[in-house]
Amino acid sequence: MDHIEGKQKFIQTWGTLGSSWGINRTMAQIHALLLLSCKPMNCEQIKNDLKISAGNTNMNIRALLDWGLIHKELIPGERKDFYRAEKDMVKVLKAIIIQRKKKELAPLIATLDDLKDIQGECDCSKELNNRVQDLRKYAGKVETTLDLIVKAEESWLMKSVFKNLG
Repeated sequence: MDHIEGKQKFIQTWGTLGSSWGINRTMAQIHALLLLSCKPMNCEQIKNDLKISAGNTNMNIRALLDWGLIHKELIPGERKDFYRAEKDMVKVLKAIIIQRKKKELAPLIATLDDLKDIQGECDCSKELNNRVQDLRKYAGKVETTLDLIVKAEESWLMKSVFKNLG
């Protein structure tokens, strides 16, 4: 496999993977392209490389900036904005965790907190209260674990991950 084929395969795979961590395919493909790029790229270059519209490019660049997965870079003498990916995979992992927690876990916890005192003496009310309490307890543990990962020192996190992998 040559460089171009490898690059395309990585971009396609990363795009598919992106939907697993809560972003659309194009956003993940732009991230992949910037991860592989040796130099910062502008919107026009990204648009042309991925064969996507300017609007789609701009919208997904803004989202990647919001997630902290890419950064704007100023190049002296250039009027266009250039972007580069965060290439530290620990920082990428942490940014994804923060966004997933905000978009998925926080709303779940808020709903469970709203449901914690369901009124009623019937078996169904008791069962609902038990399930809500169980889910809230589990969600709290997940939240605590994710907070520890986000706050963890890079070396500790990587040692822990690799220790568990093999």
